[in-house]
Amino acid sequence: MTEYATLAGGCFWCTEAVFKDVIGVETVESGYIGGRVPNPTYKQVCGGDTGHAEAIRVGFDPNQVSYADLLDIFFATHDPTQLNRQGNDVGTQYRSAIFPHSAEQEAEARAAIERAQADSPKPIVTTIEPLSEWYTAEGYHQDYWETSGRSNPYCMAVIPPKLQKLRKSFAARAKSMANA
Repeated sequence: MTEYATLAGGCFWCTEAVFKDVIGVETVESGYIGGRVPNPTYKQVCGGDTGHAEAIRVGFDPNQVSYADLLDIFFATHDPTQLNRQGNDVGTQYRSAIFPHSAEQEAEARAAIERAQADSPKPIVTTIEPLSEWYTAEGYHQDYWETSGRSNPYCMAVIPPKLQKLRKSFAARAKSMANA
């Protein structure tokens, strides 16, 4: 049975590309969560006034990959010490946040933050926020790395290093390594 994880770690194009390469991940959808404006558009969210985060909703098979493993991958492939930013992307829409789907996921999220903090000299600023209305991003944002990202200079600068971190630190979890 498919379970879901909802994570915000900066640009959803970048986090989507990472999680699509994880064994046990069945679906990755880019969208918006945690804001106060119904049916926000990309332009509104990028403006920073809606309160939403760019996020991904990951459908996964818990028999192949655990929620805890997904969280460890999440922390390893973005910078959870940057408040309301990832690199050059600045604003609350790029915050590091976890949106648990259950009390068990919330407990796992707290444990993952503790693990990440133990490995980081800087404070982890990732928030745990209530699961709220999910808004699927516009169609052109879905599967962005595969469809458009390789011709986007921003994506070419940001996504390959994230994929390298996944493949180096979680080689047994990466689809691309299993096929190598």
